[in-house]
Amino acid sequence: MIRYRLRCAEGHAFDHWFDNAAACDAELASAAVPCPECGSTAVAKAIMAPALGKAAAPATPCGRPPCACGCPALDG
Repeated sequence: MIRYRLRCAEGHAFDHWFDNAAACDAELASAAVPCPECGSTAVAKAIMAPALGKAAAPATPCGRPPCACGCPALDG
């Protein structure tokens, strides 16, 4: 499943879930997704910022978290 932010021709923005990107394109092309606010089927994908996860902490030589490590390689 994939969620897209959509916007209708009237400017209403809403989120909608699709099975995959191809299903989204097909449903939008066939006007199968109505705006929940006004009912317009003139709907397109809106610009979205990607969801970014937290960066992983760098590995320590012993494999333990840095705060519990105490490895000589990390001192200094």
